[in-house]
Amino acid sequence: MGHRLTQISTRTGDDGTTGLGDGTRVPKDHLRIQAMGDVDELNSMIGLLLAEPLPDGVRRLLVDIQHELFNLGGELSIPGYTLLADDAVAALDAALAEHNATLPRLQEFILPAGTRSAAIAHVGRTIARRAERAVVALDHTEPGAVRAAPRQYLNRLSDLLFVLARVLNRANLDGLGGDDVYWKSPKLRGQAGQADQ
Repeated sequence: MGHRLTQISTRTGDDGTTGLGDGTRVPKDHLRIQAMGDVDELNSMIGLLLAEPLPDGVRRLLVDIQHELFNLGGELSIPGYTLLADDAVAALDAALAEHNATLPRLQEFILPAGTRSAAIAHVGRTIARRAERAVVALDHTEPGAVRAAPRQYLNRLSDLLFVLARVLNRANLDGLGGDDVYWKSPKLRGQAGQADQ
């Protein structure tokens, strides 16, 4: 990553290829490029979430995550290069433990809904899962192409975004939250019907 962009429109990708960080060119539908694109999309979604009202601790956490995702994308862009910090996964584990401790135990599945910030966190969660699948697919196609840390980071991050969605619904910063939005399962509907009798 020795040089920085000085020109955005280079037209070098007009032939359907794109350059990696080590100077090699690959097709734009290469699994490595798909993984990089999913990580970039995830980082952009977190940027959208950061435009919402958020508790200060959540905001600081998301800013740190954006930097780590940029590192992860850089690592994907240079085969054999290590950029994601060794303690990045552990930091997500710590954040998961901290925020999970504030939440009531789930009794049923929840819907990706509630406040706008919670809904954005849920979209981020689904993008993180897609990015994880892309990294796994790349490693299956090119064994050893990706360290375990990027895959583990995306796995933990999707869990954390689920937890943060629950936290943000309870933060009620826009006056719309307060609780999770529960799936009305047949079991719950049956219990509600019995209670009404």
